[in-house]
Amino acid sequence: MTDAALSTTTIASRTDAAEPSVSPWKRALLYALLVAVSFLMLYPLLWMVASSFKPDSEIFTSTGLIPTDPTVDAYRRGWSGLSVSFGWMFFNSLVISLLVVVGNLFSCSMAAYAFTRLRFKGRGFWFTLMLGTLMMPQHAVLIPQYVLFLKLGWVNSILPLVVPKFLAIDAFFIFLMVQFFRGIPRELDEAAIMDGCGPLRIFLKVILPLSTPVLATAAVFSFIWTWDDFFAPLIYLNDIEKYTAQLGLRTFVDSTGTSDWGSLFAMSTLTVLPIFILFILFQRLLIEGIATTGMKR
Repeated sequence: MTDAALSTTTIASRTDAAEPSVSPWKRALLYALLVAVSFLMLYPLLWMVASSFKPDSEIFTSTGLIPTDPTVDAYRRGWSGLSVSFGWMFFNSLVISLLVVVGNLFSCSMAAYAFTRLRFKGRGFWFTLMLGTLMMPQHAVLIPQYVLFLKLGWVNSILPLVVPKFLAIDAFFIFLMVQFFRGIPRELDEAAIMDGCGPLRIFLKVILPLSTPVLATAAVFSFIWTWDDFFAPLIYLNDIEKYTAQLGLRTFVDSTGTSDWGSLFAMSTLTVLPIFILFILFQRLLIEGIATTGMKR
């Protein structure tokens, strides 16, 4: 054995000896505690899913998770019990969410590229102003935005929910991409310039292909936040044919006491499924995008 290998083995053995060993009982107790805490956090969600299979008379009379008489009537009523199928509301939510994802990726990536790679007068000022919008409450600009969209004739359409996203209004995603783009070596830009590439071609051929993790992160968050949004569609959408899934859930609750809780829980369960599927499909890119943002590579 060489001296280097012997030294490595000695250091490793000393490190292992220095680390305190955890007894199997303590490890089992720790895992049991984590499982218990996780169950407490997930219990409301599990109760909602279980209640969607319970008869209406059993929903609030039993806190158990296993229905005594499982039924899928709540899914049938919820899906087709309204004047407009809940599937159509699902479709509206999907269209709006996908358009928002496209708009945010298109506009925010170009804005981030301009802040990190292009030199223009007042770049620092505009970047600071953009970051300042993160501290502005959304409700402070709600009325001016509504008046503007009302005068444009966009109220009761998806335009107020989609068009602003193509104008880089989400400062969070711009900042996220700026931090990621700063980690891409500028030598790649210089090499592309020597090959005759202009700023736009560098952006399309160099920056974007290397930015898959942060783009996936922005896409996933954009989809989730838009899919779960209740306030903005409530403000701008009036006709039930244009309702999103979140607005559709509200129609099952009646202040007079005739709420259809079974259908509400059933459709809520279906509404949560796309978020779980999206996270499972893009989990690796999502974690990689968050972990590498702002780090030099």
